[in-house]
Amino acid sequence: MTHRALADLNLEDLKQCAPEQLQTHSVSAVLLALGSNYQAEKYLPRAREQLAALGEIQLSTAFQNPDFTATPELPKPDYTNQCVYLTLTSAMTLQQLQQTFKKIESDCGRQRCSESIKNPIKKVAMDIDILLIKLDDRENSLSNYLAPKKIVKNSEQWIIMADRYPFKAHERAGVEELILSGL
Repeated sequence: MTHRALADLNLEDLKQCAPEQLQTHSVSAVLLALGSNYQAEKYLPRAREQLAALGEIQLSTAFQNPDFTATPELPKPDYTNQCVYLTLTSAMTLQQLQQTFKKIESDCGRQRCSESIKNPIKKVAMDIDILLIKLDDRENSLSNYLAPKKIVKNSEQWIIMADRYPFKAHERAGVEELILSGL
């Protein structure tokens, strides 16, 4: 089933907001960036399956990209990246979503320990970043809270996570693909 929730989305017109300001607010949909540089063929499907359990998902094309921190002296494995549009079955707060995504990363073998000096190449089984959120239409207190600050014009407004913007090239390509597909 195709949705038109992103059809008229123009990234340049969207407001940006720091995630810290929205932690307790209810979210009905998110646009995510998934990434893996370690066994992506195993961990991307696992993450997508767990995300699908939260609601309906649509996927962008998966892109293979070099690690932008790699150098000729220190080559690093390529990342496989994909954007996911997730309409939640039940609205959740941004904080709950972040905790849920960290659990999915952990279930995929993501380890968030400090890198050792002996092995500076970081294996990332799964990374899930929130790029955009759609506030829950039913949350009137949020609309009242945000409207005076001109963060949200109406309940259909999407918000860009300021800590993720400007998007990396593969994130922008994935987001634009989902927008153009008429979600």
